[in-house]
Amino acid sequence: MGSPLSAWPWASLGAYKYLLYGPLVWTAAQAWREQGGPPTGSWCFHLLLLLALRSLTFQLWFSYGNMLFFTRRRRVVRDGVDFQQIDAEWDWDNLVIMQTLLGAMATSSALLPSVSDLRVWDPRGWAAALLIHVAFSEPAFRCAHKALHQGPLFSEYHSKHHSSPVTQPLTAAYGTPLESLVLTLAMGAPIAGAFLAGAGSVSLVYGHIFVFDYLRCMGYSNVEVISHKTFQAFPFLRYLIYTPTYLSLHHQEKNCNFCLFMPLFDALGGTVHPKSWELQKEVDQGKNDRVPDFVFLAHVVDVVSSMHVPFAFRACSSLPWATHLVLLPLWPFALSMMVLQVLCSKTFTVSFYYLRGRFHQTWTIPRYSFQYFIPPMKKGINHQIELAILRADRMGVKVLSLAALNKNEALNGGGTLFVNKHPNLRVRVVHGNTLTAGVILNEIPSNVKEVFLTGATSKLGRAIALYLCRKKIRVLMLTLSSERFLKIQREAPAEFQQYLVQVTKYHAAKTCKTWLVGKWLSPREQRWAPPGTHFHQFVVPPVIEFRRDCTYGKLAAMRLPKDVQGLGSCEYTMERGVVHACHAGGVVHCLEGWEHHEVGAIDVDRIDVVWKAALKHGLSPP
Repeated sequence: MGSPLSAWPWASLGAYKYLLYGPLVWTAAQAWREQGGPPTGSWCFHLLLLLALRSLTFQLWFSYGNMLFFTRRRRVVRDGVDFQQIDAEWDWDNLVIMQTLLGAMATSSALLPSVSDLRVWDPRGWAAALLIHVAFSEPAFRCAHKALHQGPLFSEYHSKHHSSPVTQPLTAAYGTPLESLVLTLAMGAPIAGAFLAGAGSVSLVYGHIFVFDYLRCMGYSNVEVISHKTFQAFPFLRYLIYTPTYLSLHHQEKNCNFCLFMPLFDALGGTVHPKSWELQKEVDQGKNDRVPDFVFLAHVVDVVSSMHVPFAFRACSSLPWATHLVLLPLWPFALSMMVLQVLCSKTFTVSFYYLRGRFHQTWTIPRYSFQYFIPPMKKGINHQIELAILRADRMGVKVLSLAALNKNEALNGGGTLFVNKHPNLRVRVVHGNTLTAGVILNEIPSNVKEVFLTGATSKLGRAIALYLCRKKIRVLMLTLSSERFLKIQREAPAEFQQYLVQVTKYHAAKTCKTWLVGKWLSPREQRWAPPGTHFHQFVVPPVIEFRRDCTYGKLAAMRLPKDVQGLGSCEYTMERGVVHACHAGGVVHCLEGWEHHEVGAIDVDRIDVVWKAALKHGLSPP
């Protein structure tokens, strides 16, 4: 059994912990029904409203801190938040639950007046709350915080909070019940004091709680928001308000900067880190920024999945993408963002991670999949991709890998358009399809003698067909174009051309149990596959798994090496730590230090070379 107040009593409930709000919701709903409108005279209603506003405050600060296109140059700690930290902080809102329940207990007592008896605004209450905060909350919190860093108190309670290597706004609420009670006392004392003095007001309750949460989230945001010039112009402000750098130093060193919001009390206690303001200036000036070594240039898939970005909802982006009903009400907002991006947005940074000292970023072209098939938009999309490549080249990026439709053959020839237009590029442009082909080919069992290939004349289809025929595997190539088929067949060595066979109907594969799907299949077309067929896929989106008597492969992907650092988001539908094969192909290109561009047609002779290089560097099939 653990120490008292070291674990949450509702930890075993999982998501059912939110049922603890049930009595509050029921009481507020009853009052709403009886009054025929918002029950503004009910404390239960105000507690639920505060709950929503507080949750929104944490969420907005989280989103801002992770909008790398705004904040990457002012990040305090350059490391990323990994899955381990995300899972540890999953129940960060336990603090809010506890404080809401304590608030319900306080408001149900006779000591607190009813809402209808309170003023909306009373400046005396604000003055009293400020005085109590400075005179009691700040020094009391610092003393309690410093005590939590001593011996068994740290190991039993506070070490859990410090186990998060990178602070985030959600980290501000993450901790044990004992720590949460200390925070609740620091936040609640000024409000209680004002009410006891007869100067309480509705605005004080909302305002004080909002300011408290706002400052906590700011300090934990890991992004400098106050200019160093402000502190130079008004030096005394350094003692009145802390900064994310100030708190981050405490989180790393653990023996300094213990204050709640005001470094004045650390200065009086002699626990200010000597480099607090020097480092704050460096971070604010962008000196902590770094040029990426590798960039994966992606695009948005669709409106709903656009909410899977890391700066939206961490509980969503840290898991493989799936449509959640809770996200559907936000669809109009996501749609408006799509319109805004088309009108005025440019390529932006979405996520990052580190691999063996190399800095990898994902950039996103602000275009959606369906827009790539609208002819008038193709020129603008290519312009966006070109600008991203040129920006990477100026920055000193070593390798840029094109994702999905950004390397569409009909759009830019698999990247050849940009390489031919800019022959002096230092950044290596890579489509990554060589490794994609390698992943698909190595999924095929060694005893297979015949395969059915759709999308047979595409870039990947061609490479797969030419590779398999060299292995003396019969390839049924589905295509209506004899000209394209013959062109590919002539590329094969004369002794292997017989293994490439053109077919024009799906029924030609009615006895073949290995289907390589490079073109979307309808349920009707899937009916031609015999029972026991396995569908290997390199088509986006994946086909509907219609046949219960068949098996379906996933999109070509690779698991990143185990020593990847700071990876905390899933790549679309991929599992944690797994990326699309074209992404992995760019990673291998970067790790190997290859100097050539990988654009246009796939070099069949390099498929095994790239595959072996991937395995050598620790990448593996998922």
